[in-house]
Parts: sequence; structure tokens; C-alpha cells
Amino acid sequence: MTRASDQNVVLTGFMGTGKTTVGRLIARVLGWSFVDTDAVIAARHGPIDAIFAEQGEATFRQLERQVAAEFAQRRQHVIATGGRMLLDEANSDALTATGRVFCLVASTDEIIHRLRADVDGPVRPLLVGDDPAAAVARLLSERAAGYGQFEQVHTAGRSPQDIATDIIDRLDI
Repeated sequence: MTRASDQNVVLTGFMGTGKTTVGRLIARVLGWSFVDTDAVIAARHGPIDAIFAEQGEATFRQLERQVAAEFAQRRQHVIATGGRMLLDEANSDALTATGRVFCLVASTDEIIHRLRADVDGPVRPLLVGDDPAAAVARLLSERAAGYGQFEQVHTAGRSPQDIATDIIDRLDI
């Protein structure tokens, strides 16, 4: 059996649930490396919205598979994934083989509030439409079964530090 300290911690969940913020905290406490898969893709291939616009979603999903396979080979990493990354079976298989996955969960209202408050964050196309809450609710519903396969960590009303501590306590390191 692989010890928890020989694996990775993988964070999934919808945008705005705190994957990057919580992931950085966990990595700092554990003394592990932190990686945000969307940031890796953007650093290597340009802005994600440009990849979608110029090369299409299929290209972006292939880049996600490459990054998932790469970081599945590493150890003692905290990996914050893009919101849809682990809904792809190839990515899920790769990252669950060498990591413990936690799905950060928040309500539609909480997600909208967080995304609007993140003025320095990435462009969020969902917030541009006429009814962002409806778009978020629809996507959360579509992704519920996929997200549900992973250990849930509710984030509403909790500080990032509290969430990070909760996850670390679950690791039994």
C-alpha cells in the first residue's frame, strides 16, 4: 500500500471553490510543491480563452490530458485542477492512481459571490452573460455525478486555512 506521504493531493471542483488558494496553503504546510494545471497550460501554450478561441476545446482537453499524465508521475505535489479536468476519465485515472482527490464544493450563490469578488483573477466568461447564476447552476447540475465520485469538502462559511487544515487532517500523514 502506498503511504499518503508518497502520493499527491489533488483538488477538483467548480471554479471559485478555492482550489488554488487552498492548494497553496496545503503545499506550504506539508512542504510540498504546488501546481495549478490551468496555470501550467497557460504558461506553456498561452491564455486558456485564446486556446479555446483559436484552437478549440478539443485541443485544450488534450493539453489537460498531457498535464495530468505528467503530474501523475510526480510525488508530494498539491495539484489544483481546472474545474472540468477530472471529469475526463483519462485525467481522473491518471491523477487518482498517484493522488488522493478532494472535491471542493460551494453553492451557486457562493461561487458567483467569490468570482465577482476576484477582480484580479482570470477572465470568467460565465459572468459575462445575462444570467451567470443560471449558467453556474446548470453546469453544477451537469457535473454533479462526476464531482460526486470524489471525497467532498464543503467550503461555504469556512476560511481557506480551515479547509486546508481539514484536508491535511484527512490525509493521516
